[in-house]
Amino acid sequence: MHTADYDKALYYTYRSEWDHLLILMVRTKDDLLSKKIEQFLHAYNFEKDYTVVQKRLNALLRYIDHALDVYEQEPTMTMQYDY
Repeated sequence: MHTADYDKALYYTYRSEWDHLLILMVRTKDDLLSKKIEQFLHAYNFEKDYTVVQKRLNALLRYIDHALDVYEQEPTMTMQYDY
């Protein structure tokens, strides 16, 4: 998995470009990223309680952070087994 989807998700969220975030949700191959985006956009559009929207946004951002951390560690783990 390339980091481009995660970078785009951060950028679109930061810029409040919900249409682009929706398109990314459909096109990404990362099912969990897609689900987190879906949950956030649904809460943003339909939830009246702002704390729920904030919770979904934090969950999306935490997942992106986690996925980027895993991606950064991946080459190191595969190098150990090359020998």
